[in-house]
Amino acid sequence: MAENHAGTASRTADDETGAPRPSRSPRNTAVAGYGERVAERRLTEAGLVVVDRNWRCAAGELDLVALDRGVLVVCEVKTRRAAGFEHPCAAVGPDKAERLRRLAERWIAAHPHIVRPGGDVRIDLVAVVPSRRGAAHVEHVKGAC
Repeated sequence: MAENHAGTASRTADDETGAPRPSRSPRNTAVAGYGERVAERRLTEAGLVVVDRNWRCAAGELDLVALDRGVLVVCEVKTRRAAGFEHPCAAVGPDKAERLRRLAERWIAAHPHIVRPGGDVRIDLVAVVPSRRGAAHVEHVKGAC
């Protein structure tokens, strides 16, 4: 991991490629944590059962893992501080979608007591944009990737 020099962002190695990526600031970490709690509540209200949060392996992290009537749901949560930023759904392109698929396979291999390999898997996206007043705007896109 690179050192943090004055005036530069601290960087960590990307688990999958080895390429450096910026580490999250405490503010971004707080925003992401808020978004994940909001997303978990939305999934639970929709009848899903969350079985894992912030699962990590050498290849990366899954925000939320849930079951939806026997289907494993890997849920990527994208939170933006304001509506003026790029829509959260735009942050998951083909490369990110493929990475999520590979991570889902690793999660299944690590949890055979919950889901059998070869079972149904769906990748969802929950986009969260906090509101200055009232509830956050939440969009749950099933099968987004």
